[in-house]
Amino acid sequence: MQTSSKYKAALGVLGVLTVAGVAAWIYQLMNGLGVTGMSNGTSWGLYITMFMLFVGLSAGGLIVASSASVFHIEKFKAVSLPAIILSTVCICCAGLFVLIDLGGIQRVWLMFIGPNFLSPLLWDVCVITIYLVLNILYLVFMTKYGVESHQVAVTSRFALPAAILVHSVTAWIFGLQVAKEWYTAIMAPIFVASAMDSGLALLLIVLVALNAAGWLKFSRDLMQSLAGLLATCIAVDAFFIGCEVLTMAYPGASGAEALAIMGAGATAPFFWFEIIGGLVVPFCVLVFAKNRANTGLVVFSSVLVVLGVLCKRIWLLLTSFVVPNVYGAPGIPSGSSAAAHASGTGMWAVTSSYAPTWTELVIVVGVVSLGALAFLVMARKLLDVKAAPAEAKAADDAAVAGSAA
Repeated sequence: MQTSSKYKAALGVLGVLTVAGVAAWIYQLMNGLGVTGMSNGTSWGLYITMFMLFVGLSAGGLIVASSASVFHIEKFKAVSLPAIILSTVCICCAGLFVLIDLGGIQRVWLMFIGPNFLSPLLWDVCVITIYLVLNILYLVFMTKYGVESHQVAVTSRFALPAAILVHSVTAWIFGLQVAKEWYTAIMAPIFVASAMDSGLALLLIVLVALNAAGWLKFSRDLMQSLAGLLATCIAVDAFFIGCEVLTMAYPGASGAEALAIMGAGATAPFFWFEIIGGLVVPFCVLVFAKNRANTGLVVFSSVLVVLGVLCKRIWLLLTSFVVPNVYGAPGIPSGSSAAAHASGTGMWAVTSSYAPTWTELVIVVGVVSLGALAFLVMARKLLDVKAAPAEAKAADDAAVAGSAA
């Protein structure tokens, strides 16, 4: 297959954005996390938001691929390879966001010589590492032996629970934060449900794009089946959110303050976009069979789902930081560069605020561009490998037919 000019142009643009992200990251390493919008009052920001998003996007893709082998869903086997490629790229992006958020990345090795086994963060590192290894094995076995191979079938039986576990452990990082009002016991089901709908939505977008580029055959029947599954996942996600909101809103419940912030406070735009744009609208579109046969409507709904889950990550993370753990003097040092050079008591505040800086935004764009770049290169190579045996067989059949004539 000849490399098209559009493909080269995409690689060039993504390469430039990746380089810009690396430059911004080096700037952050040189100047510290003070160049970000994070502070002692809001210690997690855009990096952890994107980490949550990409873990879910990855888990959704692997669940679809492994389900094809575990439950013998023949339709899904046709998209297992691009789903695994997408899953691998997304989990690598998620890991990069964690490392970037650490700031002092050169000291990450200390975690391995002095691990705290009671820390959910350590659990997450372990399960993400196992998850990445499973993705790589899946890719190797699928490209070498085929989707119907025994190796793929065995790997899928480990991959499916790992995909559910990786997002559950991520959820427990938040659900076990007893000091934060929003984080609750059903955080893991909420995360897994949103991983299913966002990961499946991204997979649909990618499959349509691959089909349009001529890299992969993607039947309308398969699109309808995946879109129907997406509608079901959206309904489950909405159910869990509804359960949580009802519990918080009930008279006498302890979550009234967080719910007020979500409903009419600082994080309200993200909450309502996720509810209306990320759940209600795409479900109302995809619940009808004729709409699931319309490629444009499926892509539109899928984009809304991914954006809605991104908004969910934002309001879920930042709502808990609006209310500080402890009120009163001397308050919370903001930790920003401006505050570090302030005089008098200017750096001390009872509450903190957060907005991502240009450094964070450029780094995020760089990581996402690197992920897209890796996906394009891997898809171009591995999907061609997948198609090669079929092309060779067709050539052989044509030769046999010609000699017989």
